[in-house]
Order: sequence, then structure tokens, then C-alpha cells
Amino acid sequence: MGNAFCKPRTPRHITHYTLNIPQATCVGILGSLVLLVGCSREPKIPVIKVGFVAPLTGDQAPHGEDMLGGARLAVEQVQAGGELVPGYRVALVALDDQRNPTQAVSAAKKLVADPDVVAVVGHLNSSCTMPASAVYHQAGLLQITPVSSNPKISRQGFETFYRTCATDDLQGPAGALVAVRELGAARIFLIDDMTTYGRGLANEFEKKARELGANLLGHEGITQGDKDFTPLLTKIKALQPDLVYFAGMFPEGALLIKQRKDVGLGGHFMGGDGLFDPVLIELATAEAAEGIYLTTIGSDVHAMPTAQGFIRAYEARYGPLGAYSAYAYEATNIVLWAIQQAGKKDRQAVLAAMKTLKDYPGLFGRQNFDEKGDSLIRDVGLFTVKDGKFAFLKTASWD
Repeated sequence: MGNAFCKPRTPRHITHYTLNIPQATCVGILGSLVLLVGCSREPKIPVIKVGFVAPLTGDQAPHGEDMLGGARLAVEQVQAGGELVPGYRVALVALDDQRNPTQAVSAAKKLVADPDVVAVVGHLNSSCTMPASAVYHQAGLLQITPVSSNPKISRQGFETFYRTCATDDLQGPAGALVAVRELGAARIFLIDDMTTYGRGLANEFEKKARELGANLLGHEGITQGDKDFTPLLTKIKALQPDLVYFAGMFPEGALLIKQRKDVGLGGHFMGGDGLFDPVLIELATAEAAEGIYLTTIGSDVHAMPTAQGFIRAYEARYGPLGAYSAYAYEATNIVLWAIQQAGKKDRQAVLAAMKTLKDYPGLFGRQNFDEKGDSLIRDVGLFTVKDGKFAFLKTASWD
């Protein structure tokens, strides 16, 4: 924009008038305008930034937007309460990794290069969090992922890494126990999306299912973005499985569920938390999705007394609660707590403060972390689809 005082623009519908004002009065008015303009410039307040990274475009954007809503709400509530650190305002910097590991590393490097960023909440996908975590670690930048669940991430030994969800070495066995012992699945076929998350979750499920005596008929990989799974599902139908288990995300999961019905493949269908989005039911159709099972990386947040205030605030601000909104809210609030404890804009101080956390009063209970940065709240939820909606069944056992 140009300077409005130097080159004013007058809308065409306004009529020009000539006013007879004494010269001295004109000078006084101009002087007052200059004074007002000068006084309107507020001093720039130093900022402390919290980075946020998730897929905000593409087919997994619904998950990313739900996470961003939770993170934004946490920052907005802190901003409304005054200064978190005296003399500083807090800002959230959201970046899109497009669920692509290369883009995730690029986003991580961008955040690391900004000296105002003292911590990061992200990423969604384990395949993005894994390489990005090395960038944050090298820079000494605190990272809390709300939902990346592959256990190998925390086994890298990075002191900068934390997560607020259960891991797939818990979620996979929990699903297998339900499949074999509760659903009576003796013959199982496995599908995964060949990502860090999908392959890791499928392997954990398979290991436990074999231990329980199930017959694994096969294990196939698909690629994210593929649309036609009819040949694979037709092949699986001939094997007559009691259950098909899919470890992947909801866009492909929805197509598998819909096309499964189209080819007449019977038996149960089960998946992991990557399916836990209402968009899955919309894409698959409620009829085709009816009766599927899925596990999640935490219990039902709606049943948590400590989460009711958050749910009301979120839904008033952003609408229906997303699958990962609560986890992002939790991770962001813990980051903000560490910043407040540090009391200054300093990455090392924020990381040191994080290491002192004990019994943080979170949405899912008292939050603590082990030496690897994994949450000690290790609940796995079990859901089904009933009448076009996800219905919570129970907190599932994983041992």
C-alpha cells in the first residue's frame, strides 16, 4: 500500500466539496494529524515463537487442521491471560509439511533458523517426525509431537524429543488382542501404506497376532495416493479371511472399506488411529463403514472429566472436535508451560525446564514422560462405527 496522506484515493461515488477554512486553521489541523499519526505507532513488543508443523494441504489436511485448531486455542488462551514471559508476546508459527518427509525437514530447518522460535509442536506423520527430529536435536530445540506414534523415533536418544500419545508397540498388540480374542479372527490379512507409521504399526500387530496363534494369510503394501484397490481386495477375498487389518491413513482406508464392500469381501475390518477422522466415514459411506473397528493412541477424550472445559472452548471456537485436536492442545500447553518456567527467550532454558516437568495436569490425567520422552499415559482406545459415527467401546489392553 502507498502512503494515504501522500496520494489519497477517493471513491468515485463521493462528491468533492471546497471548504473555506482559514490558513492558520489548516496548519493547526495538519499539525494535529501529524501528532496523531506519530502517537499511533505502538512500540514493537518482542516475540517468543512456538513452531507448529503438520499437513495443512492435501488429502491429510483434515488431520492437520484439527491439530492446528488445538494448538491455536492453547496459544489464544495464554495470550488472553497476559504475558507468559514478562516483556514478550507469544506467537504460533504454522508450517505445512504436506505429509512429505522432505518438506518436513525443510520446515524444520526454517524454524531452526528463526532465533525467536524456542520450541516446536509437530509433526503428524511418523515418517515426517523421524527426519525432522534430527534437525531439532542438532539445534537444541524442544519438539513435542502430539501424535507421531512409531516407537523408533524416541529410541534415537534425542533429548529434545517428547510425545503426548501412546506408541504403536502398544497400539498394534492392543488391536491384535481384540481381533483374535474378542472378534475370534483366526485368519487375518494385513495391509499397510509402507510409511514409517503404517509399516511399523502393521508389524507390531502381526507380531502379537502370531503370538496369539492367528494364521497370517498375507501382508501387502499400498502407496499413499493410490485409488484402486480392487485387484488386491479381490485377491484377499479368495483367501476368505476372518479379518483384514489396515495400518495407514484415512484417505486410503476409506477407499479400502468402500471397495471391500463392492467386491463382496466379508469378515471384519480393523485399522489404527490413522483412520480416526469423520472424513473416513464420509468417503467410505456410512453403510460401508458400519461395524469397522479401529484403535486410537489414547482413550476417549469426551469421557475425561478434565477435558470438558477444553472441549467446550474448542467447539465454540472451531466446531466439532477433531481426532487429534486434544493431543495438539496438550502438547502446545506443555510447551507453553516450559517457556513460562524458563522465564526467558532461550532454547536451552526451555529444554531444561521441560526436563523438570512432573505430574502436569493434562486433559488425559497427570502427564509425565520417561527417559526417552514417551508419555507415561499409555491408554489405547477401541472404537467402532455405528450409525455413521465413531462410537467408543473401551480402553483396550495391550498386554
